[in-house]
Amino acid sequence: MRLPQIPLRPFVFATAACFVCGSISVAEDLRLPSVFGSHMVLQRDQPVPVWGWADAGEKVTVKVRGQSESATADSGGQWSVKLAPLALGKPATLTVAGEKATVEFDDVLVGEVWVCSGQSNMQWPVDRALDPDLESAAAHYPQLRLFQVPMVTATEPQEDVDAEWRTCTPENLPTFTAVGYFFGRDLHEILQVPVGLVQTAWGGTRAEAWTSPEMMASVEELKPILTTWEKSVASYDPATARQQYDQALAKWQDDAAKAKAEGKKAPRKPRLQQDPQKSPHHPSTLFNAMVAPLTPFAIRGSIWYQGESNAGRAFQYRTLMPSMIQSWRDDWQQGDFAFYMVQLANFREIAAEPGDSDWAELREAQMMTIDALPNVGVACITDIGAAKDIHPRNKQDVGKRLARLALADIYGFADSITRSGPVYESFEVADGKATVNFQTGGSSLSSRYREPLSGFAIAGADKQWVWADCKITGNDTVEVWSAAVPEPVAVRFNWADNPQGNLYNTRMLPAYPFRTDDWSGVTDGNVNP
Repeated sequence: MRLPQIPLRPFVFATAACFVCGSISVAEDLRLPSVFGSHMVLQRDQPVPVWGWADAGEKVTVKVRGQSESATADSGGQWSVKLAPLALGKPATLTVAGEKATVEFDDVLVGEVWVCSGQSNMQWPVDRALDPDLESAAAHYPQLRLFQVPMVTATEPQEDVDAEWRTCTPENLPTFTAVGYFFGRDLHEILQVPVGLVQTAWGGTRAEAWTSPEMMASVEELKPILTTWEKSVASYDPATARQQYDQALAKWQDDAAKAKAEGKKAPRKPRLQQDPQKSPHHPSTLFNAMVAPLTPFAIRGSIWYQGESNAGRAFQYRTLMPSMIQSWRDDWQQGDFAFYMVQLANFREIAAEPGDSDWAELREAQMMTIDALPNVGVACITDIGAAKDIHPRNKQDVGKRLARLALADIYGFADSITRSGPVYESFEVADGKATVNFQTGGSSLSSRYREPLSGFAIAGADKQWVWADCKITGNDTVEVWSAAVPEPVAVRFNWADNPQGNLYNTRMLPAYPFRTDDWSGVTDGNVNP
């Protein structure tokens, strides 16, 4: 059966190395993108696109497990087919045959495929998480497969990446995303199916860099980001940048030599100003180089750990994050696949008094994405961060909490596995006290064996926040009050950079931070801080 061609992109490189020989328009060999390879995992129970390049007019046939689909390469050498949904089974061989060459991929599994993306806390590898020696030594999972996209940028959407599928072994695991691995390992052990994990992450990056050019240009609230970068690009001059760097470097060499002679620490070495268009922070550069080449490879969903670099623009993130997710779904052409985010961990100094917090607002924006789009979830980790480390080492529990979402939402465990911690639902005020109602998912509220209950703040019409007295009054209710606020109008919980509240459920999963007011004390700063 001849299926419609999957639209492929023009082949344009920026900072990425040219790892595919020749241009697509003059393709001379039968080739597929590197996301297809031996040891890969194909997504089960849904159509599987397969695509690549050959000579113009060449017939290409793809075979696996008794299926056979053919297509003819177009004038640009591009071809594509869609395989019917595949079921679990023994390792298979996928054969792609042209008129002059045949490509075979061995040890191909069928199971669950997840993309693992974001900034440094997703990039953070197993060998820098808790117990790296034990975790790597135990990583004998022949049906868990790893694909690690290199960190490159591009000014236009690309068609390939320089990577390959690897089996999860003690040797292959240490540099792989810790959060992604622990998430995938839990799915693999519970579901007893092969799992393929695709890491595409870059530390310190912003969500706009992961958003498609079309989406960035079409959403009015995001256009100021583009305007800021356009000004930066227009003002950039390579010769001037080099001259300024050389001058700064000469001064640094003198200062470093002086510091060494005095037994002091040398100042930071200057860096050559980068072409803004090639920056990993520039809108769409990471989408172009590290997301677009993966599409439309069949996946179940994506996990995402990012937001620290956008925390100063939390209000804008309310629009940016749904836009980014939708741009991925548009490009993948696989409907509203699951997308699970990690809420920002607790970080920075512990606040002595309740007040406003840009990190709390970013967490709120992440939760608002649930209402903006279907099949989106957020894992709360405000209890496992570190005040002085933006990269908390406990990635095991992050993976577990993401796995809970997927297991409950997708894999049929909603009745046996608690999805998450308590979620704010509503509140009412009577006799000077606020009663806060939570969605608990069937697991009653708890203070995690720490008394008294804490983390709640309350305010009256004057908007002056004070720490509140609070107690659990039922399976899903908390009573909040303060003698200093006789007529409360608003309640907040764990509304801080580094919240310390101890409301959990009986599965020891933390309640999500929330506020009942909309009094924003944080103003979005530069769109490109």
